[in-house]
Amino acid sequence: MGSVWLEHVSKKYDDSTVVSDVNLIIEDKEFIALVGPSGCGKSTTLRMIAGLEEITEGKIFIDDIIVNDVPPKDRDIAMVFQNYALYPHMSVYENLAFGLKMRKYPKQEIQQRVHQAASILGIEEMLERKPKALSGGQRQRVALGRAIVRKPKVFLFDEPLSNLDANLRVQMRTEISRLHKQIETTMIYVTHDQIEAMSMGDRIVVMHKGIVQQVDSPLSIYNKPANKFVAGFIGSPTMNFFDGRLIKLDTLLFEETSKHFSLPIHPRDFERLSLCEVTLGIRPEHISIKPQNDYAYKIPALIQITEPVGNEIFVYFTLIQSSTQYISRIAADIKPETGKMSDLYFDTSKLHFFDNSTGKTL
Repeated sequence: MGSVWLEHVSKKYDDSTVVSDVNLIIEDKEFIALVGPSGCGKSTTLRMIAGLEEITEGKIFIDDIIVNDVPPKDRDIAMVFQNYALYPHMSVYENLAFGLKMRKYPKQEIQQRVHQAASILGIEEMLERKPKALSGGQRQRVALGRAIVRKPKVFLFDEPLSNLDANLRVQMRTEISRLHKQIETTMIYVTHDQIEAMSMGDRIVVMHKGIVQQVDSPLSIYNKPANKFVAGFIGSPTMNFFDGRLIKLDTLLFEETSKHFSLPIHPRDFERLSLCEVTLGIRPEHISIKPQNDYAYKIPALIQITEPVGNEIFVYFTLIQSSTQYISRIAADIKPETGKMSDLYFDTSKLHFFDNSTGKTL
């Protein structure tokens, strides 16, 4: 078993709170991704689970056992860091075997575990090489292998791919996901890259300023963000936001603050919304050049920049009498002219509404 439970866990440095009242249950064999901007407390949370940081308040359980005072070496966890932390004077085999030798494992078992890990990661032919003879991706595989040979209850990853180039990052993402399915061990993965979190995690923990904002599946977090921060952080390009208010004329409408436009509200949202000041959010893919459905609403806009990115185009635009720039994602077969007015269609069935004062989703 490899379940992890954080109960009211906080971390303070002098008068500064970097992690505040985290409550989280991670099930055995689950892949959890901790994501958030730099300084949000995700790595500190991981290091507290590992025992590398002392807890100021709260309790951490691994398999129903409180580990607050248990040394890192006795927590049955293995950690993979951002830097590979390989011993440069040792071969790949020696790097993989080092931790087992320190724990006095029998030579035959060490050999069996090392070759098994090397086989899983496809590095059997590299066992006699030194780290300097390996590429970045190969070194990261060795770092993973050093964790695998331990056969721990829990794997902890602290931004392990941030030193790799874009192609290698994609490759290693799939390798780690495949590894999780193969060895069926609990994994907790820290990253600032929301694409890594979305593509790898069974669930995502979004953190901001030391506080957990939302815990849910990737799709639920994308479609039903708990607040404005989560909505803006998850998704690339980021969600568009418009300040305004809800008003009632013939029907319920959103009216933008400067009255540059108004949008009718989808009938299903009538009951949950009341007349008040709100922030409207809409993702770039829900603003198009052509109507997407019967709930598409036309708004004139000035096209500022178009940015082709392969099978789609990012369109940056402003509204009439406004200097604020927004973004839309459209199919690559339609390319509007820059510097010209164009009608854009907002899908009113895909709108998000946030409380102006708290940022919470309405």
